[in-house]
Amino acid sequence: MSVTGNCLESDVRVLFSSPARPPHLIVFGAVDFAHALIRSAKVLGYRVTLCDARPVFATPERFPEADEVVTMWPHEYLETQEISASTFICVLTHDPKFDVPALTVALRSGAGYVGAMGSRRTHHDRLGRLRAAGVTDTELTGLSSPIGLDLGAATPEETAISILGEIIAARRGGTGRPLGQVDGPIHRSAPVITEVPALTAG
Repeated sequence: MSVTGNCLESDVRVLFSSPARPPHLIVFGAVDFAHALIRSAKVLGYRVTLCDARPVFATPERFPEADEVVTMWPHEYLETQEISASTFICVLTHDPKFDVPALTVALRSGAGYVGAMGSRRTHHDRLGRLRAAGVTDTELTGLSSPIGLDLGAATPEETAISILGEIIAARRGGTGRPLGQVDGPIHRSAPVITEVPALTAG
């Protein structure tokens, strides 16, 4: 890149800003809870993908708020994606034939969050199935299950807030505890944008 102009014999500072890609929420399971989770995540600025292997349920018409609706087996979809710490995975399917392969891949993917919906009985059964599939206890520490924070949620919308609250805590380093029980600043520092001196011609 070349720049022409007059030399003002003074310092010139240039601000470089690189907009970050939005965090990516991947929701597995075209179920009722997915509707509320997708709507709430979009309000928070997430890019949202809904994935389900059942084409009759996974349609753009049923999930118009999703940025992407994919009809694939969840684990096969994950294997095609570039997963990073800004990827957040929610498994809502309640079906071992979907859950176990998807979670096996997800827990080894480097995602910033992996959560699975289900009762405590479902959770314990799922752990046994995952261990039988070769998932280690160390890898299982990355699983948030049953998914979400204990808010006393009763509706799909409240459950969505519970799940997203846990994701925000994982993303921002929060504790998930009431602020009245936590010491230190309430608001965490914003990312620092560095100003870089401009190149000048000799």
